[in-house]
Amino acid sequence: MISRRKASAADRQAGWALVRRLVLFGLIVWLVFTFGLLITQVHGQGMFPAMKDGDLCIVFRTPAMRLVGETLEQGDVIAYTHEGKRYFARVVAVADDEVNLNSNGGVTVNGAAEPGEILFPTYDSGTLTYPLTVTEGCLYVLGDYRTRADDSRDHGLIPLDQVDGKVLTLVRRREL
Repeated sequence: MISRRKASAADRQAGWALVRRLVLFGLIVWLVFTFGLLITQVHGQGMFPAMKDGDLCIVFRTPAMRLVGETLEQGDVIAYTHEGKRYFARVVAVADDEVNLNSNGGVTVNGAAEPGEILFPTYDSGTLTYPLTVTEGCLYVLGDYRTRADDSRDHGLIPLDQVDGKVLTLVRRREL
């Protein structure tokens, strides 16, 4: 009888230990996806061909980036929110960089041509005056599909507090 009680008490202890571990695991997962990562879907073709409409993105949230000392640099793809809508774009210039759009659809940053192969020309939408110096705490971003993208040419400089985070990876919708 005593051995059955001991076995029953050991089973209860093991059960409660499992419950505690599951609750702890759930709390960690909740913290990671609330403060560390964001899973979101791409809408629109502004970042085509790098990102397509319907792709799922895993975004490293800005507060978590600050926590580990990560900064945004030229060439990073970010998610940002403007007037309640989420957009994706590539960082072209950071604070104190000078951006200029020329008449043949090219972009220069600090006098040098934009790095990388851009398939579509970049034309001014008339909302900003060029050359433009990026102010502290802001970014100048452009979509890869320049003729269809909503980006800094339309929204102006993007304040860092509107940046949701840096895109880590994406899952193509056809792979689901």
